[in-house]
Amino acid sequence: MSAQPTLESPDGQAEVKKTTPPPKKSRGFMLRLLGIVVLLAAIGWGLWYFLDGRWYEGTDDAYVNGNVVQITPQVPGTVVSIGADDGDLVHAGDVLVKLDPSDADVALAEAKANLALSVRKVRGLYSSVSGAHADVAARETAVDKARSDYQRRVALAKSGAISAEELAHASDALTTAQNALITAQQQYQTSKVLVDATVVASHPDVQVAAAKLRAAYLADARATLLAPVDGYVAKRSVQVGQRVQPGTPLMAVVPLHNVWIDANFKETQLTDMRIGQPVEIESDVYGGSVKYQGKVESLGIGTGSAFSLLPAQNATGNWIKIVQRIPVRVVFTDPKQLDQHPLRLGMSLTVDVSLHDQSGPTLAQQAPTQPIFSTDIYRQQLKKADAAIKQIIHANMAGGK
Repeated sequence: MSAQPTLESPDGQAEVKKTTPPPKKSRGFMLRLLGIVVLLAAIGWGLWYFLDGRWYEGTDDAYVNGNVVQITPQVPGTVVSIGADDGDLVHAGDVLVKLDPSDADVALAEAKANLALSVRKVRGLYSSVSGAHADVAARETAVDKARSDYQRRVALAKSGAISAEELAHASDALTTAQNALITAQQQYQTSKVLVDATVVASHPDVQVAAAKLRAAYLADARATLLAPVDGYVAKRSVQVGQRVQPGTPLMAVVPLHNVWIDANFKETQLTDMRIGQPVEIESDVYGGSVKYQGKVESLGIGTGSAFSLLPAQNATGNWIKIVQRIPVRVVFTDPKQLDQHPLRLGMSLTVDVSLHDQSGPTLAQQAPTQPIFSTDIYRQQLKKADAAIKQIIHANMAGGK
């Protein structure tokens, strides 16, 4: 620090002379430069927003969602085996849980025997029809013979060759033959009605027995619980020895290749959002190094609060406006990305929707033409039951119809 110059006063005392520091010329230059930078940044941001930025809407209030296929028994039973645990990969048709099949096996054997017996009884009905038809033919022949005998005796009685008593006997024989024919015809019609316009396989008695066999076969097959779809096991709660009832949740299978995203956008962000617009997705687990590609599949029909257990009653008491959020479903357009970088239910995501394409609708315009998710595992069980029924009927036909 430089010393201040001193002067002597007339009375001989020294006093300090104050000096003013030179103005800092660089301060004004820096302020002007800062202002220019701020102005350029504002102009650049404005150009970016009006040219590109305003055509995107994003949110980090987005989460992975998907189908959770519950594995529940359709028949009561005791668990004897568990085929998969939490986190295991299973394919459609894999055995997940086995119940004690003893009772079902007994019922199935009884149903098979009942069907075989019904087939044989129906075959007997067809044989009865053939026998009744032959009996009618025999009775018709007997009536013709009795009528001829009676007519001859009438001619002989007129000439006095035979007595009136013998003629009466011939008349009684004709009447008896005619009554026997009527009885045989009625018996034939009764037997024919039981099998009319049917074959053994389509006879009502056989159909009833076949239906009982289907029920027993399904009960036996349902003692083994299969995976309806490909996926990963979650929420296993079943234990060996546990007595379960129909509808009891045992575990779940989650097909991670069919997940989607529920992105909750503010209602003010939906002005230009349309179905089919492309979406760029980032997950918290992989960060910005992995970007998934998707598209908007649907825009929610209501806010989350509208479908809550206790929806808000805005018409009562004091009211404060709160910007609501609408769930928007986003689906992945490249399933291979999920193979390389799998996601799990509930994971957090960041989504950015490109609003450039405004040609899509805001609501679906057509009803679905196919099931959105299905399985044919249970249908295959019924096919196997039908095959068993055909085999039993064929084995008990022995050349019948």
